[in-house]
Amino acid sequence: MTDVMDDGGHKTPVEHAPWDEAQGSPAPKDPLPDPCAHTVEAAKDFGKGESGIPEEELERLTQEIVAALKTVYDPEIPVDIYELGLIYKIDVDDDRTVDVEMTLTAPGCPVAGDMPGWVENAVGSVDGVGMVKVKLVFTPPWDPSRMSEEARVALNMF
Repeated sequence: MTDVMDDGGHKTPVEHAPWDEAQGSPAPKDPLPDPCAHTVEAAKDFGKGESGIPEEELERLTQEIVAALKTVYDPEIPVDIYELGLIYKIDVDDDRTVDVEMTLTAPGCPVAGDMPGWVENAVGSVDGVGMVKVKLVFTPPWDPSRMSEEARVALNMF
């Protein structure tokens, strides 16, 4: 959303981020898969029988995409973004385009502008992946319940 601020005779456009507006707690249209290991299972089941990619190849791509995501870290947290539960969705299209929906631990995260590029580069390095599109989403907001058991142990959050 863009507003215009009158700055003493000068009109300056002001951009607002989605988190600047009051946010309710709308229910997602489709339930999101649980993070981590459950996401792999959900990805395997997604579009079963409908994909033009052979099942074994889709399984390989999924496993390697997850492994690539596990190489991306928030510099302030010693746990990868996958185990933190920041990855909400991974879709592999028939043309091998990979769509990733992810979030951040906080909207004001200092690496918000960089992390989607890190994810795009990591996923793009997987053999057989075509174009990679990363979408940053903030609904539902991230909370610590999305972390895997591995992440909780690493962060001493029992």
